[in-house]
Amino acid sequence: MKIDSKVTSRFAHNVITSRAVNRANVSKEVIFDVDLPKTAFITNFSMTIDGVTYPGTIKEKEVAKKQYDKAVSRGQTAGLVRASGRKTEKFTVSVNIAGASKVTFELTYEELLKRNFGKYEMLIKVKPKQLVNHFEIQANIFEPQGISELEAQGSFITNDLSQVLKKSFSGKKGHVSFKPTIDQQRTCANCSTSLLDGDFIIKYDVKRDSPGDLQIVNGYFVHFFAPTNLPKFPKNVVFVIDISGSMSGIGIQQTREALLKILEDIREDDYFNFILFGSDVHIWQDSLVKATAENLKKAKDFVRAIDTRGMTNLHGGLMKGIEMLTTAFETNSVPKRSASIIILLTDGQPNVDVSDPQAIQANVKKAIQGRYPLYNLAFGYGIDYNFLEKMALENKGVARRIYPDSDSAIQMEGFYEEVANPMLTEVELNYPENAISDLTQNSFKHYYDGSEIVVAGRITDNDLNSLTADVKAQGAGNDVTFSEQADVEEMAKALQEQEYIFGDYIERLWAYLTIQQLLEKRTVAQGEEKENLTAEALELSLKYKFVTPLTSMVVTKPEDNEDKAAIADKPVEAEARAAPGPQSYPTHSYLYSSPSIPSLYTSVDGDPHFIISVPQKEDAICFNINEETGAVLNLINDPVTGIRVNGQLIGDKRVSSDAKIQNTYFGKLGIENKKLELKLEVTPEKITLQKGRKKTVFTWLDTVTLQQEGLTVIINRKKNLVLSMGDGASFVIVLHQVWKKHPLHQDFLGLYTLDSHKLSERTHGLLGQFFHQIDFNILEIHPGSDPKKPDATIVIKNNKLTVTRGWQKDYRKDPKHGIDIPCWFVHNNGAGLIDGVHTDYIVSNIFDTTVN
Repeated sequence: MKIDSKVTSRFAHNVITSRAVNRANVSKEVIFDVDLPKTAFITNFSMTIDGVTYPGTIKEKEVAKKQYDKAVSRGQTAGLVRASGRKTEKFTVSVNIAGASKVTFELTYEELLKRNFGKYEMLIKVKPKQLVNHFEIQANIFEPQGISELEAQGSFITNDLSQVLKKSFSGKKGHVSFKPTIDQQRTCANCSTSLLDGDFIIKYDVKRDSPGDLQIVNGYFVHFFAPTNLPKFPKNVVFVIDISGSMSGIGIQQTREALLKILEDIREDDYFNFILFGSDVHIWQDSLVKATAENLKKAKDFVRAIDTRGMTNLHGGLMKGIEMLTTAFETNSVPKRSASIIILLTDGQPNVDVSDPQAIQANVKKAIQGRYPLYNLAFGYGIDYNFLEKMALENKGVARRIYPDSDSAIQMEGFYEEVANPMLTEVELNYPENAISDLTQNSFKHYYDGSEIVVAGRITDNDLNSLTADVKAQGAGNDVTFSEQADVEEMAKALQEQEYIFGDYIERLWAYLTIQQLLEKRTVAQGEEKENLTAEALELSLKYKFVTPLTSMVVTKPEDNEDKAAIADKPVEAEARAAPGPQSYPTHSYLYSSPSIPSLYTSVDGDPHFIISVPQKEDAICFNINEETGAVLNLINDPVTGIRVNGQLIGDKRVSSDAKIQNTYFGKLGIENKKLELKLEVTPEKITLQKGRKKTVFTWLDTVTLQQEGLTVIINRKKNLVLSMGDGASFVIVLHQVWKKHPLHQDFLGLYTLDSHKLSERTHGLLGQFFHQIDFNILEIHPGSDPKKPDATIVIKNNKLTVTRGWQKDYRKDPKHGIDIPCWFVHNNGAGLIDGVHTDYIVSNIFDTTVN
């Protein structure tokens, strides 16, 4: 395996080559498995088997989809896998090769390296999963400005392996190599397992004799702008923090930790404030306050006391934050020359006050009026990321996902540090209008210390001898201007003999940057404008052979004397959880982003349909339970926290004459928490809450927010009930109402669990047994009895089961119509998936503690 990287002026061209030999005399499967940076575009892939090359071809996504669907109908799909992590996307292809045969895989991808905290960073994921006879990483870097520093490190590199890692730089060139022998790869002297498993990171920076650098090659230019030694702007920052019930536990704990660390780093001339939103909006101070020692001490006390309560009034919180910043400028209570930012952190869907995403976007854009960037941090997965991304981009900011883990606080701090030191505002980079065209974004709200602004374009004046760039911006003390100039002939001579340079790298850099920015604009555009942006980005993607969200790579590979088709797509953070379509099937395919799971939860609703989300697969498993009316099923039982949930089945008013099985639904749910001395009984008619000896009865006509120690109950009239129990899980019970005179159906309930990770490892029940990590693999996708729903084999809990790709409904946001959730359906009452058989979960009554 060889990873060959060429970096020219921050633009990286990476080729991963893997060669394997089948030394057996029977055919065997060979797997090529790599992780790519999310910011990269695949540009080429090929397999060469016994001298015959099978290339990948890049096509418009719709064209590729038709080709793939045709292959599905013939049972000729191949195994390209797509999965997405924090910083990487997985690309896997498998192929069967004959005995004594050889196969070579070659994957090429390109990316523009971003400058953060004063350094460019290139991530190479190393995970060969076995000892490799010849393993090698070679990286050659060429920077016309000259390299000022270069470092390389690997998370897996031991003291012995550090001797194998070589790095050097001189002038404009830098070189990194890592070539361990097979013995050096071993975890111990006689082990067959490999040490090579982790991140290999190269960081470097360039010399900066001037604020920027202009480069011209073959009719295209790029301008890198990163001035140093500027006085820092004072900044005004408003933190808008979600404290709804779903943030309880790790969410709010890590948020407090991050905010305390951020308060340590705020400079004395900065101004700040906190806005908290649950069902209501709470402010720390009436206006922005200066970061004096006294105010910082008060702020830390306030942050330590932040706790969760209520629902998600995102609109109210954001509008209050915008109003506070606007008032601060209108009343001159903050410096006139200062940089303002709003940082929003939320983990859920808005469901109080204005809850329609489009209405929130419109109101926020109207209120901000382009004056301050909005940065949206999306905590976890129970979020409409597309909504947050659109709202950020419309207001000159960005959206970023914060992964719920032990380092969530570090992720939040890291983002804040990126925007903590604004050096310039209202930055404009201008070039001779009659000499250039197709310019990428050239105006920026802020320039932050340690970052870099990159602008590229096409030169239209063939007789141009030199190109001048003029930069205007507002500095901390006064307006500033910069000027850069590049001589076309001198640049051509300087770049002519550099072996590190690959092709027309500036043209490809321009295309990469243009496509990225067109896709961003497309996110917020509508109608004809969106169609035009899509067409332009698609044209460039096809011309420069980039796998982007608009294109797919079709790979044909030989299997059993016939060619099989597979498709590689570019996963998209926002679209990974958009509305599902029939393309959302294979998790065993790099095809079409990922299945659309709007949040990580388990639920039971409808007839009754159980949905189990599997986060690491970004997919779901579902099953039905068919049992007699009146039966009470144990859904959740946690002996450690004392939380138990049972549900009683009801049927239709009468059995339809053509029904093979009577439809059943949950007509009563009982939730008990022994530690809180709580019993909650819910039917479609009433809600009975018993806390200790006190019993309170509500109806679904009530609108209620009840908060007691460790307990929040919210009743949304005729819609749903939300129950949050301090450090325990939260539940949403959805009311389904039908026409009272309906001859067949009657009202019923659905149950959705949130924060199920807060329950103990001993949790069981029809739902509870799936609260902690499960894994599965999908094999042999093939046509089923319904052409729209393929069948497959699932390997789970050491069982092989036949499953069908289908959809179940999530009614949390829309109790009437629901949202389709794609999932793999397990037949026969979940046999082979659930522990035991479904009748093991029958109990005698709604608060019974004993299962069969």
